[in-house]
Amino acid sequence: MIEALLFLSGEPLKLASIAKSIDCEKQEARDILDELILDYQEKDGGFVLREIAGAYQFSTNEKYSEILARLFKEKKREQLSRSSLDTLAIIAYKQPITLSEIDDIRGVSSRAMVTSLISKKLVKPVGNKEVPGRPALYGTTKDFLIHFGLNKLTDLPAPVEVKELKFENLDDLIENGQE
Repeated sequence: MIEALLFLSGEPLKLASIAKSIDCEKQEARDILDELILDYQEKDGGFVLREIAGAYQFSTNEKYSEILARLFKEKKREQLSRSSLDTLAIIAYKQPITLSEIDDIRGVSSRAMVTSLISKKLVKPVGNKEVPGRPALYGTTKDFLIHFGLNKLTDLPAPVEVKELKFENLDDLIENGQE
């Protein structure tokens, strides 16, 4: 039953929703889901069951991504510009963070990037900093986790790993000892 629910859902399903749908306790549903995750990993077939953003969803096995992309001529997601990605990385690693703090790290105005990221629902205001002027604080959204296939923010690669990917502006974060 859980497989059918997940298969038909176009979005990740939360544990509580799954448990309620099949009329069982959360722990029982989690045990079943953990077993299903292992089963699909062992099968190494076309589908895998993943926990994403605190919910569960079937996705295609990454090892078939090139073949599937060729076959279905993958519809490209809207791509973020380099400066938007820099800004998003700063927010993801430093949240909650103000616009002026982002500007200080990037060395240029980031207002347009933050506005663009908000419109893409990857970033949102999460409060106000308790300083004169009470500037808005920004953080990432659940859509950010889903977009990048993360279950939680701690699943982000460590800044050292990111540095190896040559994201230039993250060097500033690492050099300043800010993770």
